[in-house]
Amino acid sequence: MSSDAAVPYVPTRADDPLALDRQVCFALAVANRAVLAVYRPILEPLGLTHPQYLVMLVLWEQAPLSVKEIGRVLQLDSPTLSPLLKRLQALGLLTRTRSTADERQLVVDLTDEGRALRDRAEAVPGAVVDTLGVDISELEELHAVLSRVNVAALKAGALQHK
Repeated sequence: MSSDAAVPYVPTRADDPLALDRQVCFALAVANRAVLAVYRPILEPLGLTHPQYLVMLVLWEQAPLSVKEIGRVLQLDSPTLSPLLKRLQALGLLTRTRSTADERQLVVDLTDEGRALRDRAEAVPGAVVDTLGVDISELEELHAVLSRVNVAALKAGALQHK
């Protein structure tokens, strides 16, 4: 048997605290990759990646916003967010201008093209639900649980930049 042959996964004992199939982090990591893979072809016709889509969702709700405010909402630091914003600006979906109140702040606003993209994006959530084939009530329950987990993780100090 060659060393690169696939080894089938065999679940460990149910009482083993280190069993892979009992780890929340593993289930979240796999779900994250799988769900983002579902989004990819749905967002492709819009010309957006998933992180860009998240930025646009924030702006469709409350533009204009400062870069700092967008980062706070998305829990992203500036080095991660800045390239996303530059790319969206290059696509003609938003503008970044210096704040008149504080020139250190960049204010992000939607262009007409960015606002118009919202109409096409309204089909995304339904397409994701259809592709997943999961009942909407289950997805709403999952969202509620994940939201509680996120709040607890933030209270525990997660995502604090030191």
